[in-house]
Amino acid sequence: MSDEIKCKSSVSKKMEPKQPMSRRKFLTATAATVGGAATIGFPMVSRAETITVKMQGAWSATDIINEFAQEFVDRVNQMSGGRLHIDYLVGGAVVKPFEVTDAVSKGVLDAGHTVPVYWYNKSKAASLFGSGPINGMDAHMTLSWIYRGGGLELYRELLEKLGLNYVGFFAMPYPTQPLGWFRKPITDAKQLKGLKYRTVGLAADLFEEMGAKVTQLPGGEIVPALERGVIEAFEFANPTSDSRFGAQKVLKTYEMGSFHQAMEFEEIIINKNKWDSLPKDLQAIWQYGVEAANSANYWTAMANYPKDLQTLIHKDKVNVVRTPKSIFKAQLKAWDKLTKRLSDEDPFFKKVVESQRAWAKDLCYYWFLNDADFKMGYEHVFKTKLPV
Repeated sequence: MSDEIKCKSSVSKKMEPKQPMSRRKFLTATAATVGGAATIGFPMVSRAETITVKMQGAWSATDIINEFAQEFVDRVNQMSGGRLHIDYLVGGAVVKPFEVTDAVSKGVLDAGHTVPVYWYNKSKAASLFGSGPINGMDAHMTLSWIYRGGGLELYRELLEKLGLNYVGFFAMPYPTQPLGWFRKPITDAKQLKGLKYRTVGLAADLFEEMGAKVTQLPGGEIVPALERGVIEAFEFANPTSDSRFGAQKVLKTYEMGSFHQAMEFEEIIINKNKWDSLPKDLQAIWQYGVEAANSANYWTAMANYPKDLQTLIHKDKVNVVRTPKSIFKAQLKAWDKLTKRLSDEDPFFKKVVESQRAWAKDLCYYWFLNDADFKMGYEHVFKTKLPV
């Protein structure tokens, strides 16, 4: 879909995560009843005229990321005036979180809300479209590479290479994901050696390069794995998601800042046959609904992550610390080795890395040369010295 299509997005209300529908009811559903907020301000549309899209997320029922997905869903449903109706279900309603990609490709689901690191078992290059080697860009900058620097074309090339039958879009630039949850602070990279640690995607290869014993799990399986001793430390996403599944009840050290997933964002996918069947104006509403959700999601995150971090500190008595620079340096060295090895093994991986670096070189030079010292401003106004 051309970037030149012009379509104004509407913004809406605060979203609440929905509870899972039964598998039987979901798979046998046909045209959805269009009601409530989705029809406000629009003419009545008959059920026969409504195109229904069955979408599942990769997130457990309490995760705030379901709210991000719902913000996209509500915008599309409202802008389409009832002609397109997305039914959204949380992770596990029909398939497991790591199975969303295949389910959409095969048509078991019409659409999904996930992240590429959840299907990097098909190709390690998948992680490059959301979270990969450090090159100076954050998630906002990496999204600019996706949409203006050739990243989307490379992503489509990868889907074709793998035979994945869907169309994908990207939204919600994640803030840097914390190093994670531990029994005691990690002050030296040597402490990672032999540590039974949960992460996903290329971050798994990175921590294995640093000596950790990595297990890849979706968020909903982390606490049970801790209780069984399968893992002893983990990272997931952010203070809100982590606290909602009870991370603070099992571990009391939360280490902030890391290079393992420093520029990730979400992947919104739709089965290609379903996509091709949509009228062009509904395709445009879907595409620009993604862009509208990109902003709304970030605003919702900023309304939750900071206050939930303060709750972890003051109510839950979690020891929140800043990851030492020595750990960041050790991660960079590990990224260098990992990136070279994977680039030597896979020409496509190398092609994507080189494309990102070419985009990052001038962008980051401009950004860092021009960016204000906001930390200095914060410390001046609040008379607070932040951790280095």
